[in-house]
Formats: sequence, structure tokens, C-alpha cells
Amino acid sequence: MKNILYTIILSFLFSFSVFSYDTTKFKALIDAYRAGETGIKELKILAERGDVAAQLTLGFVYNRGMDVAQDYQEAVKWYHLAAEQEDEAAQYELGYMYVYGEGVIQDYVLGYMWWNIAVSNGYEDAKKYIDFVESMMTPEQLAEAEKLARECIKKNYKDCG
Repeated sequence: MKNILYTIILSFLFSFSVFSYDTTKFKALIDAYRAGETGIKELKILAERGDVAAQLTLGFVYNRGMDVAQDYQEAVKWYHLAAEQEDEAAQYELGYMYVYGEGVIQDYVLGYMWWNIAVSNGYEDAKKYIDFVESMMTPEQLAEAEKLARECIKKNYKDCG
């Protein structure tokens, strides 16, 4: 029951989240996608070439099922690629996916880790979620999440859960 209540509260908090960094290219890609000017194939070509905004956009599109079948695992794949390029919004989204267990096994430690990294990269909105998920974690889990965040940063965000 406690986890259900936390999930409801966290869902409510997330519904008010906004991107807190320059999202000009991401917004342009989303707008072009919604208008039918850019399709999923074009986004994938850009994303596969390493375009971080396209990777974030694909994560967003698959996460929300925007004119494609909703596919959390595909969303996580694209968020991971963008997060490896220090995209703090993708890091934030990965935290969300791990905390909710969407496309991955639910893991508060990894969720906290990604939110912690997002904050360290300037995504201030993640702070309130860190505080919230922290209340559901043991001191050992918090220590592990902080250790993993430090290690992930040292590895330049590659292979970080």
C-alpha cells in the first residue's frame, strides 16, 4: 500500500515537471514530428548518427506512444544514448524510468543515481524527486546510489546501469 501511495504522489509531481535547460533543438524536433514534417525514420537516422536531441526525442516519442506503439524499453534505449552524451533531460528521464520500472526493472538506487547526475549537470527539477525517492530508500541504498553516480561520472556516463 505504501508503494502505491508513493507511486501516486510521484506521478502527480512528475505531471508538473518542465525542462529546465535549453531545449530549442528538442522542441523543434518534437514540433516537426507532431506536424508530420519529421518522421520516425528521420529521427532514427539522426539519432543513430549520435544526435543527442534526436535521441532524446525518440525516447520521448516511445515513452509516450506518440504516433508509435508505446515502448518503454525502446524509450530507455534512446534515453541511455542521450544520457551518455551528458544530456541532463535524458538522465532525468532515465531516473523516472527506473523509479517507476518502465522498460526496466524498478530500481530506486538507479533512479536516484540518474536524478543525482541530472542535478549535477544542471537539471534542477530533479532535486524534488531525489528528496522524494530518498524517503523510500535505506541508508545503504542511498550510499550505493551516490557511489554509482560518482562512478558513472568518472566513466563519462558510459555503462551506468
